[in-house]
Amino acid sequence: MQNPQAELNYFIHKSACVETNKIGSNTRISAFVVIEADVQIGSDVIIHPHVTIESGVTIGDSVEIFPGAYLGKEPKGAGAMARKPEFDRIVSIGDNCSIGPNSVIYYDVKIGKNTLIGDNASIREKVIVGEFCIISRGVTINYNTQIGDRTKIMDLTHITGNCEIGNDVFISVLVATTNDRAIGKLEYNEDRVRGPKIEDNVAIGAGANILPGVRIGMGSIVAAAAVVSKDIPAGKMVAGNPARVIKSVNEVE
Repeated sequence: MQNPQAELNYFIHKSACVETNKIGSNTRISAFVVIEADVQIGSDVIIHPHVTIESGVTIGDSVEIFPGAYLGKEPKGAGAMARKPEFDRIVSIGDNCSIGPNSVIYYDVKIGKNTLIGDNASIREKVIVGEFCIISRGVTINYNTQIGDRTKIMDLTHITGNCEIGNDVFISVLVATTNDRAIGKLEYNEDRVRGPKIEDNVAIGAGANILPGVRIGMGSIVAAAAVVSKDIPAGKMVAGNPARVIKSVNEVE
């Protein structure tokens, strides 16, 4: 008797629970994986053990998903959140992405091709991550945030909700961004609670603190440990607490 999986040209470990048949060729699904119905998986995909993929997730070709990752987590406030989560039950993972161990990708997230999601990263609902990006280990990206192409966000940085980040941005380790100048003392209001807008080609040093609603102009540099409390013009370098312009970027050696 011929093996049905040989005809389909993909491998599913006998301990995996897979409820979809929308699986491309040369894809391998390892032990103890759970994949719900209405999931689409491309060709040449590798899914390592103990991955959970909920309904509505689409995975492109040549994606690798490492152990313990969870794709399609439903946002729930548990009655404690001031903001009611709103989301569509979809996730899109582009071709050639790598999804690190124990990373959590909520519903309503789109990740562009050739993007690396590092170990233990968490990406909330209504987030778009561009192509050829790095979201490194332990990075948290909150709701309704857009990140452009070729942007790199390093270990243990937090990107707040309602934030905008452009193309070719570099954000170093342990950077904090926030979106509420009332520090939670007022009721949630979408018009008031806004994260920073970080324009193209910005570089932000380790441990910087970017306060709500500020705009960091194109090509600017934020020095390590700076506290950015007001807008930064394009092409300037700032440092200190509070951050002040110290020179133009074209003067930096």
